[in-house]
Amino acid sequence: MQKAKLREEAKQFGFDLLCVAPAKQFKEHLTLKSWIDKGFHGSMTWLEKNVEKRLDPLKVMPEAKSVIVCATNYNTAKPYSTEHSPLANEDRVWISRYAWGDDYHEVLKKRFLAFCEQLHQQFPDDIFRAYTDTGPLTERVFAQHSGLGWVGKNTCIIHPKLGSFLFLTAIITSLELEPDEVMSDHCGKCTRCIDACPTQALKPYELDARKCISYLTIEHKDKIDAELEEKMGKHLFGCDICQDVCPWNQKSQRTEDVHFQAREHFFAPTLKEFKHLVETQYPQAFKNSPLKRAKKEGLLKSLARIEKLKKEK
Repeated sequence: MQKAKLREEAKQFGFDLLCVAPAKQFKEHLTLKSWIDKGFHGSMTWLEKNVEKRLDPLKVMPEAKSVIVCATNYNTAKPYSTEHSPLANEDRVWISRYAWGDDYHEVLKKRFLAFCEQLHQQFPDDIFRAYTDTGPLTERVFAQHSGLGWVGKNTCIIHPKLGSFLFLTAIITSLELEPDEVMSDHCGKCTRCIDACPTQALKPYELDARKCISYLTIEHKDKIDAELEEKMGKHLFGCDICQDVCPWNQKSQRTEDVHFQAREHFFAPTLKEFKHLVETQYPQAFKNSPLKRAKKEGLLKSLARIEKLKKEK
């Protein structure tokens, strides 16, 4: 009954799902350590910081009993990158779906702060601390162990009705709640995500970020290997291919959340149109946008790569 009430309250704040995991270390935390040790995180050295906290929630909050995991659907009604129409025009470029609208960090921060404030009013003796991609908690591990979804072969959390286009928020708390039942893996023998990855960045349940187009167009600041550069195609900022081809996303529910709807010029813009936007309206046209993470230099670098590829063809 308590969790049912929490789920209803979470929806009032804009979250689509809420599940609960115990605040403890899981074997997947050690997999993360192994992933970092292999160097698969590339130049994202910030992942190496506070690694002890990433591996054990009790290092984040010694009093912790539960981790409340909330998911927010950002899958708008626009076509996928793997469908013919978005990129049929050879001059069009692709921006990852999550970056079409407002920066989810800011949107979700307002929501989880308000939600945590309400939780604290209901449970004044307990502590609530929330993170969305900004703290030491590994949201995906707790999402998996809360029963919110399973980890797919594309390494994303997949929910049977909402698919994998989900932003995850983890609220670590001293409040003891009954954990939800873990969901079984429903990927089966499917390897569509692995087969579709242009740079072969995926193996089952493992991503080598150094080959991932999202990493290469957002986080990587150095020169890109020519072999990888050629395979990156029209992807300007991020990549959705491994999610776009997933069968669980073909009939998943779409969101009408205004914050995540595509801004003008952000859904499959022409190269010329977007280059003009960056050159003449940065940063004004990119206010509160995830695209600001790449900065003006990064966006122009990606545009130059795509222009070069086009000329070579």
